[in-house]
Amino acid sequence: MTARIVVLEVARLEAAHLAGLVGQFAELLRESAPDNGDPAIARLVPSAYADDEEAAREFRALTQADLLGRRESDAGLVLASLQGAAQIPEDPDDPALLEPVEIRLDPETAQAWLRTLAAVRLVLATRLGVVEEDDHDHDDPRFGVYDWIGYRLDGLVAALDRED
Repeated sequence: MTARIVVLEVARLEAAHLAGLVGQFAELLRESAPDNGDPAIARLVPSAYADDEEAAREFRALTQADLLGRRESDAGLVLASLQGAAQIPEDPDDPALLEPVEIRLDPETAQAWLRTLAAVRLVLATRLGVVEEDDHDHDDPRFGVYDWIGYRLDGLVAALDRED
């Protein structure tokens, strides 16, 4: 059986914005210290023991660096796959900004995209104060990025679920 390739079609400007977000995410991961207390990092490394804070702290100390390292590696795969698509023309009025470009994802890279988009969305949710679905403020333009990442994540899941 041949490995299935998923083809994403995005506008060049969209690819550039996505590369910027994933780059910021990778930077957040690189700068995180095991005891920095950033709620977004804490949400990426959930507690393994809800009823035992000491056991949870020990488990996190043993696993956090590896887990965040894998997330950073996934982000690197996403950035590499976006490299050509995210090249912005020098002229801001160039119609190429809005023209669709194809990004081809092999199975490993597609999985890295899934994990990275979900993690970026989780970081955005933390920064925006989204805990429950009702916490979404449709009048706040910052939620547009949150929604857009969700849209892209949903589309990728649907593409991977297709059996054609």
